[in-house]
Amino acid sequence: MPRQFDLIAFDWDGTLFDSTAVIAHCIQAAVADVGGTPPTREQASYVIGMGLMQALAHAAPDVPPDLYPRLGERYRHHYLAHQNDLSLFEGVLPMLAELKGRQHWLTVATGKSRRGLDEVLRTVELSGVFDGSRTADETAGKPSPLMLHELMREFGVEPERTLMIGDTTHDLQMAVNAGCASVGVSYGAHEPDAFHALAPRHVAHSVRELHDWLRLNA
Repeated sequence: MPRQFDLIAFDWDGTLFDSTAVIAHCIQAAVADVGGTPPTREQASYVIGMGLMQALAHAAPDVPPDLYPRLGERYRHHYLAHQNDLSLFEGVLPMLAELKGRQHWLTVATGKSRRGLDEVLRTVELSGVFDGSRTADETAGKPSPLMLHELMREFGVEPERTLMIGDTTHDLQMAVNAGCASVGVSYGAHEPDAFHALAPRHVAHSVRELHDWLRLNA
């Protein structure tokens, strides 16, 4: 099939990495640690994909700003305690390898910190897979289009040749704001009913379905 997109940008948590439940739990625990009202699972899941402090502030509106540094510290404490429980979704590596073989530029656009993303990308199985990445602490967080604008500029790719793939409305809204096409995945943080207003090309319900769609349409 002719290649439709030169640059494919993936969200990380909940799209490639099976971490949504752990992140939501860590947000709840961190808010409780600083005396705030813990968000529900749905509320904690909603903020996944935002930059860390933006997400925590949104999830804990009754926590005063002077406690945000402590809130972030407690989140990182709980996340580090669980990070060895996390892994890529089954089927992600073969999908990425096939896309790489078709000469797509593969990138990551994530709400994670640079330090956090670099830690997972240093693993042997991911060495050399991604051509570029942007994180929320080094540019504007989602749904600002700046991450995608910077990646498109880095690789010399126009918006109509760029595809954003993610599991949240933040990801899909970022694609809209950047003038790019998008694909949503329903197995992550957000319910897919909210995706349709953002006009993704497709909503995949598994990595296998995502892989199949990309093979035929990317």
